[in-house]
Amino acid sequence: MFSLILGNIFSLLAVICLGISVLKKNKKSLIGWQILDTVFCVASTFVLQSYSAVVTNSVSLARNIVAYYNQLSRFMAFVFSLLIVIVGLYLNNRGVIGYLPIIASVQYTICLYITKNEQQMRWALVFNLWFWLIHDAYIQAYPAAINDAILSLWTLIHIFIHKFLKKE
Repeated sequence: MFSLILGNIFSLLAVICLGISVLKKNKKSLIGWQILDTVFCVASTFVLQSYSAVVTNSVSLARNIVAYYNQLSRFMAFVFSLLIVIVGLYLNNRGVIGYLPIIASVQYTICLYITKNEQQMRWALVFNLWFWLIHDAYIQAYPAAINDAILSLWTLIHIFIHKFLKKE
């Protein structure tokens, strides 16, 4: 029971960081808050024993740091994606559910490399959150699962506001 509570505390801290990231006006600031989010996700998934998620979050942390410094090359995106897939599959202890963090992290790695603005990053985040929502609910990371649902809706609202009300 202690690990469930501790894992959910880390999950809640991750939720707060990711929520703040969506409000940021530039890609670098958005990624900076996602770095903090990922640190807490690593802790949460470790405590809740979803080892493919620990690996994907750890590699994603390194990827986000590289992207933060605008050094995410095609080669680096490939290496991070390959690491996520190989190590994530090897350590997957959750069956099909364990594939979802792998898919989400590879998708987001590709998007970090190819996207040019925060609006594209928001779309990438929405799809990423849907994969994590299923995973987090399954491993009982309830703050994260609730956040995944709310934040994907919140991000969609921001996409709408940015596109239609701010007339990009």
